[in-house]
Amino acid sequence: MNTYLILKTLHIVSSVFLVGTGFGTAFYLFFANRSGSVESIAVVSRLVVRADWWFTTPAVIIQPVTGLLLMELGGWPPTAPWLLVSFALFALAGICWLPVVWLQLRMARTASAASAAGGALPHPYWADARRWERLGYPAFAAMAAVYFLMVVKPGF
Repeated sequence: MNTYLILKTLHIVSSVFLVGTGFGTAFYLFFANRSGSVESIAVVSRLVVRADWWFTTPAVIIQPVTGLLLMELGGWPPTAPWLLVSFALFALAGICWLPVVWLQLRMARTASAASAAGGALPHPYWADARRWERLGYPAFAAMAAVYFLMVVKPGF
């Protein structure tokens, strides 16, 4: 197996971790929030934060490193239109993801405190949850478009 194929495998696997973990954790927190169970929300939000640190963060680092190496080894010019659009979409997803990480940390702390106190979630939790959800939609759409561009490599 050559270096290109090893890097390509790392790139693909890390993209699965990046998008799969993001989609999976978003799914569970979205529905935990709708359950109304403070205890469930506290547990799920804590696990979402953990999954982001364990899986999403390393993938966010691995993706551009392997992508740039693949671009160089594959002979793709960095100015290829499909790459420029991919870079922009990846950056958009990252711009959405950074505040999501902060929101998730705050939501997890708030939910844990409410659960420990046996009380309801305060209004700021729900405001954060709405922001968290709104940021997720463009991030996932951007990453779906990046997948398309990586596979099709259109000439524009």
